[in-house]
Amino acid sequence: MNEQSALNEQSALNEHSGISDHATELAEMVRSVLGDHLDDSTAGLDAEFDPALWSVLEETGLTLLSTPESAGGSGGGPADAAVLLSEAGGYAAPVPLAETDLLAGWLLAESGLPVSTGPLTAVAGELSLRRSAGRVAVAGSLDRVPWARHARTVAVLVPGPDGGELVVALPAGSCSVTEGSNLAREPRDGVEVDTELPADAVGPAPQGAGRELALRGALARALQLCGAAERALELMVRHAGEREQFGRPIARFQAVTQQIALAAGEVAACRAATDAAVRSVADGFAAEATALAVGIAKSRTSAAAGTVAAIAHQVHGAMGFTLEHRLRLVTTRMWAWREEYGNEAHWDGVIGAAALAAGPEGVWRMITGGAGH
Repeated sequence: MNEQSALNEQSALNEHSGISDHATELAEMVRSVLGDHLDDSTAGLDAEFDPALWSVLEETGLTLLSTPESAGGSGGGPADAAVLLSEAGGYAAPVPLAETDLLAGWLLAESGLPVSTGPLTAVAGELSLRRSAGRVAVAGSLDRVPWARHARTVAVLVPGPDGGELVVALPAGSCSVTEGSNLAREPRDGVEVDTELPADAVGPAPQGAGRELALRGALARALQLCGAAERALELMVRHAGEREQFGRPIARFQAVTQQIALAAGEVAACRAATDAAVRSVADGFAAEATALAVGIAKSRTSAAAGTVAAIAHQVHGAMGFTLEHRLRLVTTRMWAWREEYGNEAHWDGVIGAAALAAGPEGVWRMITGGAGH
């Protein structure tokens, strides 16, 4: 693969082929917003959270893009959220878009609880609940809660007393936060709570909420991983075309072009897997085929993260590891996100168990979605 071929392939990937004109327009708008705030000159700033960017995203309705309009959101679908999260992953946007919309916004709205403005986050955990006189005492601790220190509300999915599940809307002021981070320095905080809340701060979770929350998280990270991998490919192609050794661009060396071609293949596989998962969730997360599609997407993007990041840094040399270079912003996120909501080993186990349970005759239907009876 020569430099122009790689550029053409990346361009085709970034056009989200097969997706509607609406999604293409949305992607262009998201790129415009993110590009204005996260250009190459900001690569070394390492903003933990960008309030100015959040404000613009909130004003344009992107922070609650797929949350129902009845709950204060924009009422978009999974395909809209997919475009946003993929683009945000590519820009390494330091804002909790997945946590606010796809996780907390959904969980609060489905539980009949108000969806506040501002950053939100969600987590499944164990909290002690005691009700009395229109109040509920809440106590317990939660580990590695994404973006907790910046969240206005932490939506916590907890086991209910009758075997069901409940959602607790914890206001930021009711929590004590111990700051932590993942490899990319995104907030992953410890939360301690021991407070009383109004009884209406707790609502019944929808059936299967725990399973769906896990799938939504896996899908979100898969989309972010795919966007980050696409950006890493774009950066390595650009660098290989500009960097010269022995009087010619390093893209002219066969060893370099072979590695870039390998990375491009991994990125193409990521996009195919995530597109299939997004199509599968269009009618909801309940179907087993949907869980399989999401698991495959998370497994494939997690596995690709190591390969694409390694090749990107090989192409860039020592330059790609410096604080001033944007490459490390996407590669550190790829290394971190591949482990969140199940890494490739976890999802490979889930997929393998599903194949064994399907048996010899069921595997083909599982792979093809029921075709070929």
